[in-house]
Amino acid sequence: MKLSSYEQDMLDGKHGKGAAKALRYQVDLGQAFNAPRMVEIERVHAPLTHLGGDNWFITDLLKDKARVDIIATTNPVYDAEYFDTINDPEPVANKKLVSDVKARFLEIGLNPTYNCTPQLEANVPRYNETVAFSESSAVPYINGVLGARSNRESAKSALAAAITGRVPLHGLLLDENRKGNVHVKVEAQLSNAFDYRLLGFVCGKKMGNGIPVFEGLPSKPKPEELLNLCTDLNVSAAVAMLHIIGFTPEAPDLDTAFGGLAPERTITISQQELDDCRNDMCDFTSGPFDFVMLGCAHYTLEQIKIVAQLLQGQHLASSVDLWILSSPQTRSTAEEMGYLQTIETAGGHIVAGSCSDMPVWDRILSGKRGVTDSLKAKFYNSVKDMEFKIMPLEQCIVAAITGKS
Repeated sequence: MKLSSYEQDMLDGKHGKGAAKALRYQVDLGQAFNAPRMVEIERVHAPLTHLGGDNWFITDLLKDKARVDIIATTNPVYDAEYFDTINDPEPVANKKLVSDVKARFLEIGLNPTYNCTPQLEANVPRYNETVAFSESSAVPYINGVLGARSNRESAKSALAAAITGRVPLHGLLLDENRKGNVHVKVEAQLSNAFDYRLLGFVCGKKMGNGIPVFEGLPSKPKPEELLNLCTDLNVSAAVAMLHIIGFTPEAPDLDTAFGGLAPERTITISQQELDDCRNDMCDFTSGPFDFVMLGCAHYTLEQIKIVAQLLQGQHLASSVDLWILSSPQTRSTAEEMGYLQTIETAGGHIVAGSCSDMPVWDRILSGKRGVTDSLKAKFYNSVKDMEFKIMPLEQCIVAAITGKS
């Protein structure tokens, strides 16, 4: 791999031992992918955790005085302080571990956004900008909606990129690897954001891996609809890039999206397939349930506004808990707008910086039934002792009020 004089100096330790260690990791990764050189970047999103490998990596870099000096946001982590207020029985040792990891985030210079949708508010790339993001739903949004460029980074490679300000040039950073190869003809009616979740899941399941080119979508999809598509597309498949004809910057038409080549495959998605997906993903069809979980991926302010409007003057059924997951920034704004008070008055909660896949929910919701609008939340918890019924946001709130699914 050819390095610039600045990069060679960094590798030689002239910018500190921690930076040298991070760049060595990046060089080794680049060589594995036959990258010819590095690319300078300005922003990163890193999903660090308190798990052993991630914890060791950031601790080791801090020991050698590594420091982040570009824009670098973080994915959700366990918020021990919030869950203390609802008497979560998390062991004290685990809370201490998470607290220590958060302190390391701050020490190394990461922005504690604790947000799985940074591309919508906290860390928005420019068109054609090269970045290093690792959140599965954020990467296809960045590539296919915003027209920026990112590979799907790991927690460690994203942190190394944040320290070095560099990524190896390979994969989706290269023009030739960004062309579509699967033509997806959408013949279903997409009438709300929930339909985009079903579309993503069905497409991923039928297509497998690849770069889909969607034809037949509405001309002006909303950010939440696109977020849902990207989120649930990566539940049933692993997709880091997509094209929407007439919308994606690199896909003004089919020929451009496919780079002048014929698609390798063509699949058609019907309304019946979306309906069947919804039915198949439900663990139960009716009867009592215990909770509603919304916000996987994190709910936007607009989605929280809809919830607040539906709950205005209402109260949840006595047997039902409502959990809305969002970023700390969005929750703070929701409080300023009065949405938080409306939701809490109705008996609901907005949990900042959490994720539906965190062990805290196993302890709180184990053995219970819930409804959700997120196929990802349902899928995450399908191996745990929970049952879910999926339905659109508005129907979830009606169910929370009536106690009937």
